[in-house]
Amino acid sequence: MLNFKIHSNEIDKIGNFTKEEKDFRLKNLKYFNDTGFPNKKNEDWKFSDLKEIVSKNFNKLDIKSLKSEKPKIDFINDFEHNYIVITNGELTLSNFKYEEKSKVKLKSFINDNYSGKKENNPLVNLNHALSDKGYFLEVKENYKFKKILVIYYLFTEDLNENILNSKNKIVIGKNSEIHLLDYLINVSKKNFFNNVYEDVILGSSARLKNIYLQKDKSSGYFHKYSKNRLSAGANFSSFIFPTGLKFNKLDLEFNLEGENCECNLQSASFLSQQEHQEIKTRINHFYPNCKSYQKVKNVLNEDSKGVYQGKIFVKDEAQKTDAYQLSKAILLGERSEFDSKPELEIYADDVKCSHGSTSGSLDKDSIYYLMTRGLTKIESTKLLVNGFLNEVIDSIKSDSIRNFIKTKLEEQLLNEYKKH
Repeated sequence: MLNFKIHSNEIDKIGNFTKEEKDFRLKNLKYFNDTGFPNKKNEDWKFSDLKEIVSKNFNKLDIKSLKSEKPKIDFINDFEHNYIVITNGELTLSNFKYEEKSKVKLKSFINDNYSGKKENNPLVNLNHALSDKGYFLEVKENYKFKKILVIYYLFTEDLNENILNSKNKIVIGKNSEIHLLDYLINVSKKNFFNNVYEDVILGSSARLKNIYLQKDKSSGYFHKYSKNRLSAGANFSSFIFPTGLKFNKLDLEFNLEGENCECNLQSASFLSQQEHQEIKTRINHFYPNCKSYQKVKNVLNEDSKGVYQGKIFVKDEAQKTDAYQLSKAILLGERSEFDSKPELEIYADDVKCSHGSTSGSLDKDSIYYLMTRGLTKIESTKLLVNGFLNEVIDSIKSDSIRNFIKTKLEEQLLNEYKKH
């Protein structure tokens, strides 16, 4: 597995392509085969040696496509919502019963851009070479969704050492608004690798709020590269609750491509039992009068590992930029690890930019105080951990959605505390 390489005839098995697309796929396959899975020698992967992780946990990686049946799925009953079901990366079901159908476009999607630019991320190269599934979602101009759209990402029980490559594109038209909940449901008990490339485009004054959540623990290995482009006046909010995946790396790029853009990213997670998670962000301030805000919080138990790499780039003409970045971690286990790499690259002089990072164990005085009030040590720890993470959850304005997320995370935390 150390030298995982893919033969070019695998591209022919995916489908019949134009010469332009096939050349694009072959070129990217060569890029991937030349480097393989990234290791810590690659600066972007210095804290997440994926070559070693894959070698330790996979005997093989099967790239053959699985045919997805119409899935049986337990839909969320806590609040009204539209939905899309993505089964092993493939669009299999959708319902927009609360919306005007003419304002929404949804179809399967693979690719429409055969750019010659080489990507530095080998997993993006692999996706460009082999992606055979995905979806395209467009919200037409001047339309605000009436209800949240839940995207159910279902992974079926027959997955076993498969590697899935899917490509998604989301376009939010001018003056439009949508709230999304990415909800991961994994039925497979075996290891598999899910590799996603995502393109998100916000028109001028468009608004997108995105929430990312797993239903429960998973032995899946996940990587997503997401490129987000914001036009003038656009607003993007992202709430990430990625508790419970065996490996997860979110590589998120935000390009603020007009004045008065705003980007808000917050994350809260509880990791345990050899779970490894990295959030890597790059926010590019290309125009004046834009704001970005990032807060990433981790609680790390046992031998888990959390990583945050965040870069704020401010172009010389992006005056009046307001950018904030903070990462905080609580280490509950002696073998738990948190790595943080905050970066600022600023070429404008009239800006307000700050970053910070803290990590440490729970405050012993706080635990002692709670124990003097009759709580056990475990109950005291649980209360302090919940308070630390709930600061992010409480930023969600919808009562029903916020309560749903709190319940899900508390269920996962409770299962962890039962083990100790």
